[in-house]
This record gives sequence, C-alpha cells and structure tokens, in this order.
Amino acid sequence: MNMLREMQVLKWRLAVSFAWTVLLLPVICMVFITLSKIQLLHPIDWFTASVGEFRSPYTCFCILLLCVVLGIHCIFNVEFFTVVPFIPCSRISLIRQILLPQRVLHSLIHAAMGVMVFWCCSVLSNRHFWLLVAPCTSASSLDENAVPSSCLNEHNLFLLLAGAFLGYSYSLLYFVHNMNYVPFPPIQQFKYLRFRRCLPLLIKHSCIQSLYLVRNYAVVYFFLGYIPRSWILSVMNLQIDGQQPSLDTLRGLLNLSLFYQTWLGATFLLTMWHMVWLLFRIHATEAQLFPVQSLFVQEEEQCLTNVLNSNDPLLKYLAFQDLVLLAQYSPSRRQEVFSLSQPGGHPYNWAAISKECLSLLNNLTARLVAHQEAAAENGRTKLLSTTESQKSFSGSGTSLVEESIGQTPRLSVMSRTAIPSLLKSTYTLKQLASESPLASPVASRVSADINSPWHGSIQSPHVMRRGAKLWTHSPDSHVNGSEVGDISPATNPIPTPVKDQQNLFYTWYQKKQEQMKTYLSKRVLITYLFSKLPEASSQDVFADAQIHIWALEGLSHLVAASFSEDRMGVVQTSLSAILGTFMSLQEAVEKHFKLPHASSKPAKIKETLVDSSYKTLRFALRAALRTAIYRITTTFGEHLHAVPVSSEHRRKLQQFLDFNE
Repeated sequence: MNMLREMQVLKWRLAVSFAWTVLLLPVICMVFITLSKIQLLHPIDWFTASVGEFRSPYTCFCILLLCVVLGIHCIFNVEFFTVVPFIPCSRISLIRQILLPQRVLHSLIHAAMGVMVFWCCSVLSNRHFWLLVAPCTSASSLDENAVPSSCLNEHNLFLLLAGAFLGYSYSLLYFVHNMNYVPFPPIQQFKYLRFRRCLPLLIKHSCIQSLYLVRNYAVVYFFLGYIPRSWILSVMNLQIDGQQPSLDTLRGLLNLSLFYQTWLGATFLLTMWHMVWLLFRIHATEAQLFPVQSLFVQEEEQCLTNVLNSNDPLLKYLAFQDLVLLAQYSPSRRQEVFSLSQPGGHPYNWAAISKECLSLLNNLTARLVAHQEAAAENGRTKLLSTTESQKSFSGSGTSLVEESIGQTPRLSVMSRTAIPSLLKSTYTLKQLASESPLASPVASRVSADINSPWHGSIQSPHVMRRGAKLWTHSPDSHVNGSEVGDISPATNPIPTPVKDQQNLFYTWYQKKQEQMKTYLSKRVLITYLFSKLPEASSQDVFADAQIHIWALEGLSHLVAASFSEDRMGVVQTSLSAILGTFMSLQEAVEKHFKLPHASSKPAKIKETLVDSSYKTLRFALRAALRTAIYRITTTFGEHLHAVPVSSEHRRKLQQFLDFNE
C-alpha cells in the first residue's frame, strides 16, 4: 500500500505540480524585474532595462537558485500536509503545536530560504543592495586618493533580515491558519479552471499580507535592529557609514525606495510559495479512478474495496471520493458493485463497501454520543458545584452531624460528651418513631432491620452520601439487639500516625492546588491562554466529517440506484442496517446541535485563498445526512414499511416519508 501511495498518488502529483511551478517561475521573475525598475516617465528606457536585466547571467543564476528553494518548499508541503485539520481547543494548545520540534525546524529552514529569496530579489532589482559590504561614502568624499574603508551596507542587511522575518512568519501562519490542510473540492473541476479561479485571490492575498508583514518587520527592526547590526559590525570588523541615516530611526525607515523594494520582494516571495502550495493542493485532490474488482491477484491491493480500508489518509479520501463519483455517474461500475462472485455467488464488493461506510458512520455516532455525555457531565458538575457553594444549612442536629462529617479536623475539637448525648437523642427519636401510631410501615421496617444501612445512624440522606463515620463498631456488637451501648467514639481507636500524616498532606496539597487555581484564574494572561475557544470542541468532533459525507452520499446513491439496477437484491439484505445507522446518526447530530456551545447556523465565510470550510463541516454533514435519507425514502416510498427497523426509527422514517422532517 505504501508503494501504491508513492508510485501512483504522491510521486507523480508532486512532480507535475513542481514542473508547473518551474515553468511559471521565469514569468514571475520577469514581472518582478519590470516592477522593480519602473520608470513611468521613460517607458522605452524602462522596457530596455528590464529586458537587459532579464537576459543577464545573474538572472539565470538566481532562477536556478530559486528552483532549488521551491523544490525544498515542495518537499515540506508533502511532509506536513494533512486531510484532517487540527482544531485547537485553546490558545495554549495551538502554541504547543507550533513549538513541536519538526515545526520549529520547518520555521528555521523557511527563514533561511527567505534570506536566499531576498538576496535574489536584491540582485534582480537593484545591484546597490546585493552586497553586505560597501565602500564608505564619507571617506571617499574627504580624500579621493585615500583607500576607501569598508562599511556596512545596512540596506542589504535590512533586506536579508526582512527575508528571514518573512520566511518565519510564513511558516508560523502556515500552521496557525491550517494551510497544511488539503481540502477536497465539493465539485470536481479541471485543474486549469481551479488555478485560474484562485490566481486573482493568490495575488491579492500575497500583496495584502506582504504589506502587513513588512509593517510588522519595520516595527521590530526599529526596536531590535541594533542587535544584529552590532553583531555583524563586530564579527566582520566593519564601520558605520556616517553619511547614511541608520535604518532603526524614523528618518531611515521613511526611505520610500527601500520600503517599496522590501514590499515588492515580500510579494514576490509569498506569490511563489503560495503558487507552489496551490498547485500541490490542486493536484493532490485530483480524482483517482480505482477499479472495483480485478482479475489478477497482483492488482487486488489497488481495487476500491481494499483501498477503502487503507491506513493512508490521502488514499482513503481519494477512494471515498471515487466511490461518490461511481455511485452518481457510472452505471457500468455500479453493476460491478452489485455483481456476485463467481463461483459461489457472494456479494463481496457490496459487502466490503457497505461495511466500511457503515463502520465510519457508526464510529461518528459513538463519538457524538460520547461528546454529548461529556458535555452533560460537565454541566452537571458545574451545577452541583454552584448549588453546593450557595447552600446554607440550618443549625439543627442534622447539620451539626453533616458539618462534623465534612470536616474531620473539627471532630477532635468536639467534647467527648457530645457524641454519646447525640447518639442517645438519636436512639430516643428512633424509638419514638417506631412506637408512634403515625409512623409509616417503611420507616418501622428500616428501624427494625439490623442489616439496614440506616440502622444505628441518623436518618439523613446527606450523611449516607458522605460515607464518613462518626463511630466504629466493636466486635461484640448486636448482643442486646441494640447498638447504642456498643458504639465507641471514633477518637478511641489506636491512632495511626503514618495514615494521619498522609491524610493531612493530601488535604494540604488539595488546598494549595485549589488556591493556585483560584490565583491563576484571576490573571488575565492565564485566562486568555487557557480559556476554551468558542465552538472549538464542536469543530473538533466534525474535523474529519468530509469522509463521512462521502460515505453518506455514496451509500444513499447506491441504495437509490439499486431500486432499478440491483437484479440480485444484494442491497436489500443490508437496507435495514443502513436505515438504522442513518437514523441513529441523524438523532445524534440533532442532539449535538441542541448543546449550548453548538451554533445552529453556519457563520458566513468570505472567499479567501486560505480555506476555512472545515469550520462548517458539521452543517454540511447535517445537510448531507438529510438529503441521503430523503433520497432513499423518495425512491422506495411505501416499500420501506416492509423493512424491519425499530419502532423509534420507523416513526422517524415516517416523518421523512411525509416530508415533515
């Protein structure tokens, strides 16, 4: 299976996307050179200078170096891509993911590649900025015959550090915005049409994002630019050119020519990298045709029924995508699904496909039920904690016992005479209750039963739930039918210092832990980092909902087509299980949308280059589930009454038949 992935899926798709990037790179370089040498008042000189610069050997060397950079970028796209987005439930979770070692390495290498790209930009645009060392203008102006000393070309340093900042920022935003997530298009289009539709968004996104990043870089260099400049001056034994203003001042940063060159280089970098990323995403999500069955044993691993069970995420998604296309638009391949094996007459193809689809849907149902139970348990815990904190007990004897049970250290403060008197009053009350003509039979039986958990104790459910004991039983208890005389106070047994020390340490630890939680919860930064993001838990449950949507669509289309195409009736044997799975999932989905933290309507998402459709996958799944059920009910109609399903599912199914759902 790994060989299939390497040879047929990723290898050629990566090669094709990289080839298109290399073909488009000279065009991008030509546009960059033209814009960097802009002369609106002298268009002929502008055109001549641009063509001459493009034909120079420096440009050819820069294009070759940029091809190497793009190749490394393609490798990182393949290594870090995923078909299931990562949904952080809190900001600290997102920071923890960014600080993983492999992602830190991704950021450092992209910072180094950013330096290389900006050096190429300085060579292609302005030769004055391409060297880090330049002759001092102050020395040459004072004495023409003197040997000019070497000074630091801070403009070149500014551009190189800008490349490092841009590369690191791109890597950071790559993981923050889930750009490693590869979304599959809901409607299959030609690759050229998809690229043409995304190209204006790519250019617009690169221009705007580079503007913000250059602004951030200028602020960082204004405050921290002296650190790398001082280090390079000391290492390379250079001087500062006194005739040029320092770039970590307002006067130096107001250099419009330098700002334009920096912004143009940032746009050039982001456009190239976004184009590599876009072409890889388009080619990786291209539909793959898998044979339903094969006549040769060597090709069985490439069949659709086997690839559906693949552990490779990309292969599995491509297989389910092919299943949907098969179920919708390919009658000949549907006949292969409905066919029987020869010899034997077993529906192996349909059994394998339906089993994998139903397994996915049942897993999603179980996950939703577990999420709902966890949410309900958290709600009950919060409600109980709020109720207990607001509860105030009266000063009766019961509250005295409860307070004594809840706080063990206070028990030693009580006098020894308090417990026997309390027990005596309890025993007297029990006797009066048993001898009273108004006492209930149940209370009498409970009082008379020695083995009852309420015998010899105070009749309060709070004490029973606490589970603590104010007294211990001696071995000679129940001699006279009464426990009162045989009860000894809890302070009489032989003390165990080790156990008491452990209990005291545990109590002290719990108290300090609660104090620490209370202290940290009042800090604004801690609350900001650890607070739950809105709807993050709901989005995380449906993070891989795309494959479940395909399973719903594929199964429903096959079941609907079987009404007229399934001559052997292989689908009818599993129709009951399919309907039961659909109804159970529909019930779980509807309950999920009734939770307090789950919104009932999808938020409006603007069309941008970075895909964020994974945030609305739960709404797409709900719509696909309803459509799948309606597709089956409208096809079979009243024939579904003969399908054995549970009474609850039959009632729900009738609502779909009546179009009331």
